[in-house]
Amino acid sequence: MPLRLIFMGTPDFAVPTLRALHAHGHEIVAVYTRAAKPAGRGMKLQPTPVERAARELGLAVLTPSTLKTPEAEVEFRSHKADASVVVAYGMILPENILNAVPLGCFNLHASLLPRWRGAAPIQRAIMTGDAESGVMVMKMDVGLDTGDVAMTDRLPITDEMTAQDLHDALAPRGADLMVRAMAALEQGRLALTPQDEPGVTYAAKIGKLEAKIDWTKPAREVLRHIHGLSPFPGAWFEVEIDGAPVRIKVLRCELAKGSGAPGALLDDRLTIACGSGAIRLIQIQRAGKQPMMAADFLRGTPLSPPLRVV
Repeated sequence: MPLRLIFMGTPDFAVPTLRALHAHGHEIVAVYTRAAKPAGRGMKLQPTPVERAARELGLAVLTPSTLKTPEAEVEFRSHKADASVVVAYGMILPENILNAVPLGCFNLHASLLPRWRGAAPIQRAIMTGDAESGVMVMKMDVGLDTGDVAMTDRLPITDEMTAQDLHDALAPRGADLMVRAMAALEQGRLALTPQDEPGVTYAAKIGKLEAKIDWTKPAREVLRHIHGLSPFPGAWFEVEIDGAPVRIKVLRCELAKGSGAPGALLDDRLTIACGSGAIRLIQIQRAGKQPMMAADFLRGTPLSPPLRVV
């Protein structure tokens, strides 16, 4: 029989999993997500991507501000779910909630645990130069991404991948993985394996100070830093245009030939020297403007040596 599931998630990354579980016949008895927040020019309340998808599917939506009250536990138990599926919910589940469903709570995490436990696994994997990433289904416990792992799907990381690219590749893979995990759970054959503690690393939230590009680093490290922060918050540098400093985010780049002082412009195609080697900018975003291809930017704002960026 299909499982009775509580789904808990918030951003775009969680939507494919919600839709896939619903499409495969599981009964989604409640969808928990974060409350709508004001956004846009009019600062109107904007529901989360998961809330929009859930309402489209005709599912009940709850947006509690906390799960730590007795009332929250009573409501959670009242759904009489077999299990809960959690995908980037954004709220810590206390132990009484984890124990409130008989088969447990299962989290989809976008890393190869125990590497990159925590808030920013996709960004950290790219920024650190990892050769691969992936998604894992984990049975949750009270620790931070410390639970036993049920299933894994691996994906190579190339130098061309941005955080958005990796996010978009992992989301549907994660949905398929969770569907398979719930099918195995339904049949009583979901095997769990403890994480290997010696391999633990933590993916801390991205800090604002990390976004400035350090041109003294080798070209590949600069590229991975840029791609790991694309599109948000966006790695940036400043360059003087018409006598004033202008901040420019770099959204996509590639390794290039050439060398020079770190930050030196090497040609009129936005090739910039790093500590060793160079990168060429492909897509950028000037402060207050829309993203654009570097070639289009240069048509309106030609830049050439001996200019340097900082």
